[in-house]
Amino acid sequence: MGPILTLLAQRIALSLLLLLMVSALIFAGTLILPGDVAQSILGQSATPEALANLRAELGLNEPAISRYFSWLSGIFHGDLGTALTSGQDIAASIGSRLSNTLFLAFWAALISVPLAIFLGLLSVRFKDRWPDKLISAVTLTSISIPEFLIGYVLMYLIAVKLGWFSSVAMINDGMSLGQKLNAIALPVMVLTLVVLAHMMRMTRAAILNVMQSAYIETAELKGLSGLDVIRKHAFPNAIAPIVNVVMLNLAYLVVGVVVIEVVFVYPGMGQYLVDHVAKRDVPVVQACGLIFAAVYIGLNMIADIVSILANPRLRHPK
Repeated sequence: MGPILTLLAQRIALSLLLLLMVSALIFAGTLILPGDVAQSILGQSATPEALANLRAELGLNEPAISRYFSWLSGIFHGDLGTALTSGQDIAASIGSRLSNTLFLAFWAALISVPLAIFLGLLSVRFKDRWPDKLISAVTLTSISIPEFLIGYVLMYLIAVKLGWFSSVAMINDGMSLGQKLNAIALPVMVLTLVVLAHMMRMTRAAILNVMQSAYIETAELKGLSGLDVIRKHAFPNAIAPIVNVVMLNLAYLVVGVVVIEVVFVYPGMGQYLVDHVAKRDVPVVQACGLIFAAVYIGLNMIADIVSILANPRLRHPK
């Protein structure tokens, strides 16, 4: 096996091991939650006999370690369990919710990633001049404001005052693409503002770091314009750190949309998770947590692999 394949196999194995450890933490975390699952299902008026029967039916009397391995075995076979409050199959319920979350994340990424790279290049091109200062000021402001506050401000100004878009981002399968895009316009704006700043500033920092290299000075002495130096020499060699921060923010778009989905009542994974946390539906919380962890770890693994393939020093560490 070549060195590249060995490194890739190591990264994949580490990611799988990390996901296994996270699954144990998720399961343990749900066990220490306050309250009683059986009590939350049957209500406060339930008799002790009814509570005991339901606990036995749900397997809550079994040791935690056996319940964990039973849950893990079901996951390996594609069975995420059954929701306690509704009796529905969790995998079937999550399918449509996950597609909605990915739909929202896709359009936010489609706007924010090219825009962040463009603004980063523009900021480097006009370093320490007014375009650079303006871009930095706007992005620092958007980083400093919590996303839920940005959401409420945009909702008030754009949806309530101007009436351009709906304040509630409800979508369904019967809507056309245009109707769906109109419905998710505000949450996409908020997500774009949130992740744009991080990606733009990392792009700027990575390119400025490369600009101090000797071959950049050689390119400038050849008479290349500032934009050509950045486009042909600096940007390609700054790909690795840029890819890393892009993947981290893409992971946030999928995993960190819980607040945005709640603010705009969007029928995605985040809203589904929050609804069942309130009901203390442990199997749903465990399934959602594991899916979020898998997405986050998977995207970070992809970023790591791209960095290895793009950087000869990582491909040949010796």
